[in-house]
Amino acid sequence: MAKLSQDELIDAFKELTLIELSEFVKKFEEVFEVTAAAPVAAAGAAGPAAAVEEVEEKTSFDVILEAAGEKKIQVIKEVRSITSLGLGEAKALVDGAPKPVLEGVNKEAADKAKAQLEEAGATVTLK
Repeated sequence: MAKLSQDELIDAFKELTLIELSEFVKKFEEVFEVTAAAPVAAAGAAGPAAAVEEVEEKTSFDVILEAAGEKKIQVIKEVRSITSLGLGEAKALVDGAPKPVLEGVNKEAADKAKAQLEEAGATVTLK
């Protein structure tokens, strides 16, 4: 393979879209086991790239119990069924709200847990 000069590399990068460039940076970080960190002065220049990354869909969710509501016993039962916690641990979690019930779960599991808890009378948010 012919060695490319820095100017030739820059010209090649100019032809990439922001998404392609973002994917290249991720691949570069994986291959060379480094992290590309932008200097503080260049933070303004990274604005468009940051906007592209925000478009990516979130795949990991936390189910946060905000409040137990009127039917605390029902909420405790649902927390136990969702988490497999014992009665004491589930009661402590409900009493200490706001607390995470599940962390790092997929969208489907988070929605299911949220629906179960809300049906029992709890106030729940997904983060």
